[in-house]
Amino acid sequence: MRRADRLFQIVQYLRGGRLLTAATLAERLEVTKRTIYRDVADLIGSGVPIEGEAGVGYVMRAGYDLPPLMFNSEEIVALVAGARMIRAWGGAQMAAAAEEALVKIEAVLPDDARTKAASVPVHALAMGDLSDEVRALIDRIEAAADGSIRLDIDYADQYGVSSSRVIRPLGLWFWGKVWTVVAWCELREGFRMFRLDRIKGVDELGPFKPEKGKTLRDFYVSPDARRPDVST
Repeated sequence: MRRADRLFQIVQYLRGGRLLTAATLAERLEVTKRTIYRDVADLIGSGVPIEGEAGVGYVMRAGYDLPPLMFNSEEIVALVAGARMIRAWGGAQMAAAAEEALVKIEAVLPDDARTKAASVPVHALAMGDLSDEVRALIDRIEAAADGSIRLDIDYADQYGVSSSRVIRPLGLWFWGKVWTVVAWCELREGFRMFRLDRIKGVDELGPFKPEKGKTLRDFYVSPDARRPDVST
């Protein structure tokens, strides 16, 4: 990570009046505490209103570097509700990012909008339906879809019969307690949807190049999108 990017991330982490130690910042940014001490000192020297000290933690006064964002009431409800749902039902990294997004949304809103965000009557609770393994798998497959990485998966159908599939993950769909991955299945030579809670093992096979007829756009216009059966 470039130093300029790291300094920007430190400011983002400290926004919203949260107290964070140098150790926490160092862990998140994958650098040493000594680097954090030096970066924070440079930020303070440049006028960023960070308070605190080594061994105690750092906090930034509210109101610094507010971006020119404004949301109407309906947009606030959508943003907060969506973040809460991902926090409850997304992958582990997604949930952490949703929590961070909620803090940032609150930090950039004026007082009246902040009050609205805090009072959004839409909540989502994790009921234990997603195991830690499935949450980690959600993040891993999302990253594979984003990076166009072929996957070799061990998959169990609804009867528990296992098979090995090589897939090109294209996107994730959430059905309410159940996540599926939309993929091009090289075994079946067609689009298939696989339940993540039935995937028992994953190996990465390297990148793939999008091919005509095998992309997510092609899936949306195919008959498979109109009858999205989960692969068995």
